[in-house]
Amino acid sequence: MAELSTEYLNGLGLNAYSPASTTQGDDELGQEDFLRLLTTQLTTQDPTNPVENEDFVAQMAQFSTLTGIEELTSSFESLSQTLLQGQALEAATLVGKSVLVPSSKMELSEGQGASGAVELSTSATQARADIYDASGQVVRTLDLGALSAGLQEFDWDGTLEDGSVAPAGNYEFKVTAQTNGMTEALTTYLNGQVKSVSAESTGAGLMLNVQGIGNTTFSDVLRVS
Repeated sequence: MAELSTEYLNGLGLNAYSPASTTQGDDELGQEDFLRLLTTQLTTQDPTNPVENEDFVAQMAQFSTLTGIEELTSSFESLSQTLLQGQALEAATLVGKSVLVPSSKMELSEGQGASGAVELSTSATQARADIYDASGQVVRTLDLGALSAGLQEFDWDGTLEDGSVAPAGNYEFKVTAQTNGMTEALTTYLNGQVKSVSAESTGAGLMLNVQGIGNTTFSDVLRVS
């Protein structure tokens, strides 16, 4: 059997391999790399021992799979971008609104006060919220009483135990509950006003800049008010 000519390969839509056409790129093989390798194999094969039909079909099947994967990846990237843009438009409407997000710490101005919530998987016979200042001292304790299961809210008026106004600074809220005779620390959520929205390039998605709390992901928002 005669060796396959370049003209014949071009007639099949396959460009002959040219060393000058190779480029240094990523370690992964793309469609062009696959075609170059296949073309090289066909042009340099032994005429007395050509590639079997089954082998050629298998190689073309690999090429088809490679093409499908690349097209699927491109489609997913396009869909992801569309979803992110939709979320950005939705999140932009949150600027200026109050959101309930998971956080136990908040920076407050003088006498500002704060509100938040805790979520219980079962009812509690007694619950309390201890408020700490930046030095780690308890400056106020809120008696929340008995709480039923679900999302339960609490409020702090920004005053200390002696009734004086709390100074500006960073405060931490720790809520504990008595359930089944055991003391359980609960996850705390705080309300804060959304100042701005940004899209992260790290894959974290949309980030909300919440006043007094900082950055939190859009997906972590529990409630908008």
